[in-house]
Amino acid sequence: MRAKLRDTEIYFDIEGAGLVPDGARMREKPVAFLVHGGPGADHTSFKPTLSPLSKKMQLVYFDHRGQGRSARGAKETYTLDNNVEDMEALRQHLGLDQIVVIGASYGGMVALTYASRYAQNVSHLIAIVTVPDYRFLERAKSILAERGTDEQKAVAQRLWDGNFENEAQLREYFTVMRSLYSITYDPDAPPKAWDRSILSPDAINVAFGGFLRTYDVRSELPKITAPTLVIGARHDWICPPEFSEEIAKAIPNADLRIFEHSGHSIRADEPEALLDAIAGFIVYKH
Repeated sequence: MRAKLRDTEIYFDIEGAGLVPDGARMREKPVAFLVHGGPGADHTSFKPTLSPLSKKMQLVYFDHRGQGRSARGAKETYTLDNNVEDMEALRQHLGLDQIVVIGASYGGMVALTYASRYAQNVSHLIAIVTVPDYRFLERAKSILAERGTDEQKAVAQRLWDGNFENEAQLREYFTVMRSLYSITYDPDAPPKAWDRSILSPDAINVAFGGFLRTYDVRSELPKITAPTLVIGARHDWICPPEFSEEIAKAIPNADLRIFEHSGHSIRADEPEALLDAIAGFIVYKH
């Protein structure tokens, strides 16, 4: 499905019924927005790992502008600020009141910013393997210097410089870096999730070559009022767990969970535990 909103067109998909039988009445399930990472990836990496959550919530997946199946446009509009405002416009387009916001990696940065800017519209916030500001760039470079192979260090230079020339180069980056993203990485297993993804080099270039170098939401985090679960991964090389700890300390009454046996891709390393953590956190009274 597509929604024309603001100056773009956003692709979105919905999983699970919103209204379900519950004894002698119908019950309305909460609605969750799943905010994908990258930037330059799409929402499909959430599927099918997070699909079981549709038993508890109606899931709204969407692709950020300029990414996945959403419309392309002027690349200078591919900003975090626009991603946040597009998300709010989509909430209004769908006629929703409060939403659950689940953001991972770059999607977590969008989620944190959205929840601080539109606190009244968020019932629950789950920020997964993400960071509050630009300092993660230098920290990730130092971790890569310690753990990475020569090939990984070379291919990551395109990320730091924001100069991927085409989708093939971006796909090569994710292929070469797989062993750093996931500690359960099997070199003989095909990279199914990335094969299914539509990759958008312009979006990741604009981010890493530009606005992520000054991104900083630390001063805004205390404005978040929704119950918040912050999830980090002990072996995450690009969004290290100390940043999850900082986020949890800055948000009033936030819960922190560090996955001890995961890299950045918790969905690959500990998928069942991730589902349990999210489902257990979303408690609604009807």
